[in-house]
Amino acid sequence: MYDYRKMTPEEKATVVAERIARGYPWHTPPHFEEGVNTYILTAACFEHKELLTTSSRLNEFTEALVRGIEQHVHGKLYAWVVLPNHYHLLAELNLAIFRAWIGRLHNSKSTQWNREDSRPGRKVWYRFSDRKIRSDRHFYTSVNYIHFNPVKHGYVKKATDWPWCSVHEYLDRVGRDTLAEWWRKFPIRDYGKGWDDYL
Repeated sequence: MYDYRKMTPEEKATVVAERIARGYPWHTPPHFEEGVNTYILTAACFEHKELLTTSSRLNEFTEALVRGIEQHVHGKLYAWVVLPNHYHLLAELNLAIFRAWIGRLHNSKSTQWNREDSRPGRKVWYRFSDRKIRSDRHFYTSVNYIHFNPVKHGYVKKATDWPWCSVHEYLDRVGRDTLAEWWRKFPIRDYGKGWDDYL
């Protein structure tokens, strides 16, 4: 998204023509809906502005997101993190059902936060992207990436210091030694590089 804004009209036309030729939407991430699959899902606040800036807002949105995946989407949530300007989910679900539900959640929270901040009409969310999980390695690297995300973005020094993340559930369920083994066996390296190009 951000690179596109810096392009010349000719470069923009080339990019759009290539996306049309591949059957992708002109300006949004393509979604490949084919029943229930496991995905890493990411959504960011528009222009990555930090709008989830209070503990109460982070708590409320996290609860709505986690509960909604299970109760409304009828998916299985494996890992998650909510940050002030974006979130990541690792979940098994039907992408078409998720797309309809997340649109409603984004819309309701946008309306609420704009009212709270006296900012009517402000654009809050910029769509979501999905990547289908292709292997066990991809799955566990995604878990590590999600849990490390608050550290990567400089919010905390240790992943366990960020409350709005599934790392605490993993510590309780599989223990610190198993998480450390996954970290060694499934390093994130440059995982996630370039994702902002689509958000």
